[in-house]
Amino acid sequence: MECNKELNYLDHRQSMEALGVELCAKHKKRIDRLIRTNKTPVAAVQLYYALKVAGESPMLEWWDGKKFVDLSFSRVKLNIEIDDKYEKLTHDNAVDYLQESMHSFKNGFTTIKVPHTLVKHYLKETVKNIIGIIGELKAQVKI
Repeated sequence: MECNKELNYLDHRQSMEALGVELCAKHKKRIDRLIRTNKTPVAAVQLYYALKVAGESPMLEWWDGKKFVDLSFSRVKLNIEIDDKYEKLTHDNAVDYLQESMHSFKNGFTTIKVPHTLVKHYLKETVKNIIGIIGELKAQVKI
């Protein structure tokens, strides 16, 4: 998918089992390293490639000056965080989320949190809604 290289059966199977997307061995190795280094959720990788297939140009693990953001669309100033937490939201988590959103907002970015279950079970609808948000943000930039 990334380089349009024809995949052999083993590369296809390993990539699909680990990430849910088709990647050659070289690109899978890059994504595996990114996941290890930044703790990137697999759902972020799946959403990244689904948005690319839909014609969008997200950035995966974009540095916002304070931390890495799962996905970003810098032209429309949209950051997307995949929420893959299974535990209940604690007071400290809520304060951290609010502070992160404030930091993004100060820099002119809108931050949305997407539950990993939406990516897992409703990928097409999630992509469609994100494209809609991007369209609205583009319209606001032009105003």
